[in-house]
Amino acid sequence: MSIRKAVKDRPAYNFEPKPYTIKLDQNESPYDLSAELKEKVFDKLRDTAFNRYPDIHADGLRAAIADYCDWPELGIAVGSGSNTLIRRMIEISGLGQTVLCLKPTFAVYELDANLLEPDALIELDLNADFSLPVEKLKEVLASKTGVFFLANPAAPTGNIHPQTEVLELLKVAQQNDWTVIIDEAYHQFSDTDYSKLIKDFPNMICLRTLSKAFGLAGVRLGYALGNPDYIKHVQKAIPPFSVSVVQLAIAEVVLGDGRQVVEDYIQEVRSERERIFAALDAANIAYHPSATNFFLLPCKDPEKLYNAVLADGLLIRRQDHLVESCLRISIGKPEENTEMLKIILKHY
Repeated sequence: MSIRKAVKDRPAYNFEPKPYTIKLDQNESPYDLSAELKEKVFDKLRDTAFNRYPDIHADGLRAAIADYCDWPELGIAVGSGSNTLIRRMIEISGLGQTVLCLKPTFAVYELDANLLEPDALIELDLNADFSLPVEKLKEVLASKTGVFFLANPAAPTGNIHPQTEVLELLKVAQQNDWTVIIDEAYHQFSDTDYSKLIKDFPNMICLRTLSKAFGLAGVRLGYALGNPDYIKHVQKAIPPFSVSVVQLAIAEVVLGDGRQVVEDYIQEVRSERERIFAALDAANIAYHPSATNFFLLPCKDPEKLYNAVLADGLLIRRQDHLVESCLRISIGKPEENTEMLKIILKHY
């Protein structure tokens, strides 16, 4: 059989499920949909014909997102997870050109670039304090063209890159015909919104997900906000009928009747994040400040601490392959966070 070298060389995305009592390892919402919202989904599905194809481009969901974000429907693209949209944007703006990203960052940028066109990828290291290497980025943006991925708030580091620096980069990118993807997967937790800049920078796209603040990680849906002139090309790359009637029903209910539930969860994350940081401060345990629903915990021996807390039923995520000596901990329910702190303080 014929398999391209880039595919053979690409490592598989590695995730190994572990037994747990408290699960704080994947930056998910700890809350399932309420019984009331699920019943509304079931009511919607009862009136849905499963023998018919769904909307060709998730048109009903695009309308719901347009209302939620106050954004023109033609400037919205929907995919089965924002990671599928990342690949589409590499296909339409990166192949034969350049895919620029930072490291550490969301692994899918690098993985998909290496799968599709390894020679196109340029990765620049964040500074030691996780800030942007602005001048190095500007050098690449001034000398090449393609697609630039920037997670803001950043992942896995959790910090926010200042808008002044982002604007500097956008100006250089616009002069050299780059497509700039601002990945805003965690923007609701940081109360930031870069979509307001698209009017001045039509080469910019905001990438968002329903997996985090909306609590729909199991549903697999993401969307892009952009200038309709760019989004129409994104739609060409998205397979038709690729979002199922089940996905559509769930997302439309949450975007309609579930808005207050989502807002309440966002506020809880912000409050719990501050409570956790205050407890770590009181215990003289260092952490990396975060504007997201997770944070990095540096430690002397990440493997030892990871295994110790796992033995007590606390599942967190090792990140020491990306950020030196760090573990990543998601913000859970208040009672989960209280127990997490007890376990961390016991073993740290």
